[in-house]
Amino acid sequence: MEPGNLLCGGASVAAVLPAGGSGERLGAAVPKQFCALLGRPLISYTVRALERIRWISDIVVVVSLENIETMKSIIEKYGHKRITVVEGGITRHRSIFNGLKIFPESKPSSCPLQKPEVVIIHDAVRPFVEEDILLKVVLAAKEHGAAGAIRPLVSTVVASSADGSLDHSLERARYRASEMPQAFLFDIIYQAYHQCTDYDLDYGTECLHLALKYCKTNAKLIEGSPDLWKVTYKRDLYAAESVIKDDLSQQVCVTTDMKEDAVQLGFLLHETLKSEVKQVKGISVFLCKNDNRLQNIFLGQCYNFICINAKKSDIKETQQLVDILENARISVLHPVVLISVHLNISENMSFSSGIEELAAIKEFAREVKKKNILVYGLLIHYNKDDPKLQETINSAATIISALIKDRNPELIGQMLVA
Repeated sequence: MEPGNLLCGGASVAAVLPAGGSGERLGAAVPKQFCALLGRPLISYTVRALERIRWISDIVVVVSLENIETMKSIIEKYGHKRITVVEGGITRHRSIFNGLKIFPESKPSSCPLQKPEVVIIHDAVRPFVEEDILLKVVLAAKEHGAAGAIRPLVSTVVASSADGSLDHSLERARYRASEMPQAFLFDIIYQAYHQCTDYDLDYGTECLHLALKYCKTNAKLIEGSPDLWKVTYKRDLYAAESVIKDDLSQQVCVTTDMKEDAVQLGFLLHETLKSEVKQVKGISVFLCKNDNRLQNIFLGQCYNFICINAKKSDIKETQQLVDILENARISVLHPVVLISVHLNISENMSFSSGIEELAAIKEFAREVKKKNILVYGLLIHYNKDDPKLQETINSAATIISALIKDRNPELIGQMLVA
């Protein structure tokens, strides 16, 4: 059963993403929600996490006035859909309130949004939210009026006295950290914001508390996963980028033409990479834009490709694959790694032999980097009768795995040797 079918009665669901913070704790030149992860703004990852869920009808992103055009340009560049940008307030609660106001106060002539039955509130800097927890809080909100994700406290909470001494501590087992996402029946949270005081709007941070205080709604608390953490400090940006790289490195596709040596090497790499990469796909084809097998791999969100060129100095197959990748637009959201493998079948080959021909890949790599495709070269000494061939293949698989996991743009165009 589709997860959305669990929303009994066809409940309409929308989401509000407050993204008006300045990111002072991060210490960066730009607000953290606009910091780049693998070249793409953090907020784009969060928007995509919600956008891919079909039962969320509308996503309202609330940003400060000076960042409205920036947000609109992000939406256009990365092809985000169902997004409405709203000007935020001077505090978190005021920004969320502005996001909620767009629904009941919008006129059909100027804004197509309709008031949802349930609204999700989620931080723009929590990019790893999954559909499972979103569905849980939405279903709980339908039943209880409000719901939110929680996590166990990592550290004990203490209160200090006026002179800086310990006053008391909380029993950690009894308390939980309030996380995002949260969900509410729209009328409840909208009424709570209308009724709350200026002090609440200026100094409060907890939406569930407003629903309890002004609407007597006891929120259902849902245990969340460790992935719900919030990007707050600079180290969190590095951690988030590492998570994204790890996710992108889970699949690789090996493509070859029908030449015997290329097919044989492709098979050996395919089998050896299974110990390095979670899912390996192998295709032996004459590359063409309409190849259904490649299109299915694109739909499966594969961002790593190995293109085996039967000739040491030939990058025609690699160029064809770049054209296909560009037309499929899969490099819009994430950098694609393309490893151009070249066979050296000459027994008397020296390291410098043919280096002039292979230098072409460096210039080629510089050009396609502009398309968010990272091209690396790999030269494999290939002799099918060599007793050490498997050792060479193992070395190649290790190099390929490292390139895929690291996704280092500084290494593009380099010709590595296995």
